[in-house]
Amino acid sequence: MRLFLERGFEETTLDDIATAADVSRRSLFHYFASKEEIVFSTKADFPDLIAQAIGRRPAEEPLLDMVENALVDLATRFQSAETRALAKLIHDTPALSAGDQAKYEKVERVLAKALADRKGLPETDIACRVTAAAAIGILKLATEAWLAGADAGPEIFGKAAFAALRDVVG
Repeated sequence: MRLFLERGFEETTLDDIATAADVSRRSLFHYFASKEEIVFSTKADFPDLIAQAIGRRPAEEPLLDMVENALVDLATRFQSAETRALAKLIHDTPALSAGDQAKYEKVERVLAKALADRKGLPETDIACRVTAAAAIGILKLATEAWLAGADAGPEIFGKAAFAALRDVVG
């Protein structure tokens, strides 16, 4: 990741990575099929982190509050300069941003299931699915605001976005 952040994604070769990791290029391919996979491996646990954050919320909490509080909790825990730099690299690199969108789809499915599980509802529950879809939309907007240089962390934008959503549906 250091090489990607220092040189840029396109400028960093697999040979550079293998050399920095002190492994052969062949060994590198044993673990990762592409440079994109190397970058996304750093975020592989994100769906599980969201599911765990939902699991820590009180079961009686309303769905929208549950997901907002879980996402705010995660956002406040993951705001290091390195996290921001990695998110910016992914956002600004076309080869990575497409894969990032696929990640959001997976996270939405995991979030909907976690909400349903926490509420004791079927995995296909429409309220859980709609809540997850709205929450992931807000997560994407909050991340974009954070990367665009917003003064506050993504949790501040996220709270404002959830408040706006409540006003719209209220």
